[in-house]
Amino acid sequence: MQLWFARDADVPLRQQLVTQVILGIVCDELRPGQRLPSTRELARRFHIHPNTISSAYRQLQREGWLDLRRGSGVYVRTTKPEVPLSPAMTVDRLIGQLALSARSSGIKGPLVRQRLKLWLKLKPPDHVLLVERDVELRRILLSEIQTESVLSVEGHDLTALTLKRLKGAIVITLPRWSAEVTPRIPAGTELITLRLNSVPAALLKWLPAPKTALLGVASRWPQFLKMANTMLIAAGFDPDTLLFRDARKRGWRRGLNEAAAVVCDSLTAEGLPQGLRAIPFQLVSDASREEVRRCCGVGHQTLLPTL
Repeated sequence: MQLWFARDADVPLRQQLVTQVILGIVCDELRPGQRLPSTRELARRFHIHPNTISSAYRQLQREGWLDLRRGSGVYVRTTKPEVPLSPAMTVDRLIGQLALSARSSGIKGPLVRQRLKLWLKLKPPDHVLLVERDVELRRILLSEIQTESVLSVEGHDLTALTLKRLKGAIVITLPRWSAEVTPRIPAGTELITLRLNSVPAALLKWLPAPKTALLGVASRWPQFLKMANTMLIAAGFDPDTLLFRDARKRGWRRGLNEAAAVVCDSLTAEGLPQGLRAIPFQLVSDASREEVRRCCGVGHQTLLPTL
């Protein structure tokens, strides 16, 4: 096992040795029964006082990691102590595994340290910025994106793309705005272009259209109502059986209780009277929802830039 010590670090040399030995055992670089360098050997090699090394070895023996055999040497115990690792030790273990993997791949320590320093300087995204001019469409998209993101989500018009808002953001927009949005965002900012579902595909399971049942259609987004009108009639619904409601207007819920079901966007569905059968239509496609989860959900990642 290769050891290294930082003499100008805040962590005492004794604790540095303890940590590295534990990591070596946890990462299986030090095998059960393996003999460790003697106190005298480590003291000579690293110019560390023998008492410091002895103290570290004794601590590791007390904690169940090592066996100190008089006249024989210091050995890794055949069984690891069953103690939960602290959060700090868990991080140390991951870093130790990285160092071990890099070493086995022939990557030198200075390069690993250089890349780690660069990584630590990076600020991961801390919010999602949706860019959309249409206020009502923006509200619907915000509600759908937020369900897929662990980051906070905010929405703005193109004119509100300030550097302050863009800092630390993952930017999301529709294809029609991407050409205008791209030049306005800083280099390295992640941009997701949303794809929307087609209305006919969402209605397939409700076809063939019932001839007499009253079907409600409700949304705050006027374009949703227009698209639904065109698509429902094209799908075979009788215009006389369609009841349209603009959810921006007062009393928009009136008469919907007579409908067999109500086709609506996901945001309007939350405001429907209790007991109504809602057919929520998700605007964001499954592929785009998966992309949002990958970039903004649990375990989202920011790629380390190349040097």
